[in-house]
Order: sequence, then C-alpha cells, then structure tokens
Amino acid sequence: MQRAELADFLRRRRETMRPAEVGIADGPRRRTTGLRREEVAMLAGMSVDYVVRLEQGRSSQPSTQLLGALARALRLADDERDHLFYLAGHRPPPADGVARLARAGLVRMLDLLGDTPALVLSDLGEVLAQNRAAILLQGDHTGFSGDRRYIAYRWFTDPAARAACPVEEQEHRARQIVADLRAVAGRRSGDPTVAGLVERLQAASTDFRRFWAEHEVAVRRADRKTMLHSRVGRLLMDCETLVTPDQGQRLLVLTPANTEAHERLELLRVLGLEDFPKGLRARP
Repeated sequence: MQRAELADFLRRRRETMRPAEVGIADGPRRRTTGLRREEVAMLAGMSVDYVVRLEQGRSSQPSTQLLGALARALRLADDERDHLFYLAGHRPPPADGVARLARAGLVRMLDLLGDTPALVLSDLGEVLAQNRAAILLQGDHTGFSGDRRYIAYRWFTDPAARAACPVEEQEHRARQIVADLRAVAGRRSGDPTVAGLVERLQAASTDFRRFWAEHEVAVRRADRKTMLHSRVGRLLMDCETLVTPDQGQRLLVLTPANTEAHERLELLRVLGLEDFPKGLRARP
C-alpha cells in the first residue's frame, strides 16, 4: 500500500471536483473550490474521520468495497479507479468479479438524470450503483453480498423481494428474469460465475427450475411495470434499458407512465429518506 501516494491522489481528486457534479449546491459562503471531506464521506457512505485519515496517510488498508465507494463518490474514470486500487495495494476487480464496479461514465449519467430514478446493473442483475431517486423508489440495493446481490436469486428465494410487485404481475416478472438470465448464459457460455448461479437457483427454487426448463430467451430493453411502495402506493413505471457495447453493464431508467405515478413520485421526493422503511433497505 502506497499511503503517501494514495493520500495525495484522493486529496487532489477531491479538490478538483465541483459540487454541482455530484448534486451539491455551491453556496456563496463556500470557501473550498472542491468537495469538502464530509461531503466525500457522505457520498461514499463512510465516516469523515476515515476520509481524513486516508488523506493524511494514517489509515489502515481500505477494503475493495470502500475503494469502490470512494471511486463512485469522486466520479473516477475507469483508469483512475484502477490506479486507486493499485495505490491501496489491491488489484482492480476483474470484469465479472465480486467487487465489480459501475463504469464511471454510467455513474455520471446517474448524476445527470437527477430526479429521474436510475440504476446501473451488471448483466447478471447486480445493482452496482443507484441515484437518490432510485433509492427513494426501490430502497438501497447496493449492499447485498453473496448470491443475494443477484436480483434473480433474491426474487426466487426471498418473498420480501417480490413484495414490491403486484401478485397478478409476479409470474410475468419471474419469466422476464429467467429469460434474461438465459440470454446471459448463452452469451457467456462456459463462464463458471453464470453456471454456478444457475445451478444454485435450480437447487433453491422449484419455480426457477420450471421456468428455466421452458428455455425462454429475451433481453429486457423496455418494459412497463407496476411498483408497490409502502409510502405512496402503486406507481406505473416505464423502464428503459441502455446496454454498454460489451453488454456487461446496463443503465436502467425509470419514468412515470401516467399522471398519477408522476404525482406520487413527486410526493416521494418531498418525503425523502426520513423514516425510510427498514425493509426496503438492502440486507446482506
């Protein structure tokens, strides 16, 4: 671990970030040109004290999870993100590794979308990043670990994962998830990550085995679905998916499909994260 170099790199990147780039108002009393340490800590979900120790070269070796959070908070480009990992004494995560990170360009698009719910997913359905609007709508899904980080695994093994979907739409949604996973399995034939996930899902769920045996294949690019929210009720949302050229990551954008959904989404923004139901936060 190169503590001095890591400290200098983090400090310089923080100082070159404009608050507006991460949705923070640049008020008239602001003395620093870049982000404050407490703002980086807030964006990365870590303590201010730890950010201070990192910048002063006094910290322990940060984990890959913390480095990923810092890379997202500082909106590092892919090369900068890899450099951050090397300075901290870690190899950058492989393209399909457990510590997979959202591409820097997609994270910037999340910022640009502002109050429109949007998230970045891997092709296997791991939520890699969400903007604030998506967290308000769906809860924070970036903190899962193990097989639970895959949407398909949670859907077929945890009833709570299906609670936001009306009962009458659940089979259709399940078929979509399986058909999408089929497409990934075909494209990544022989990949042990995909094969292992499918094997564990077949062992865990009779419904998954039934749908998988039907061999439906379809990559989801556009969809309309009803979402049930504990605070504002039903929202009919249009879902548009943009796929990276290598098809490894996707940007999912959710927009209200009617006036009622638009009004309820506006209400949700006003309510904010205060008293957010614990059941809608990610559970490892």
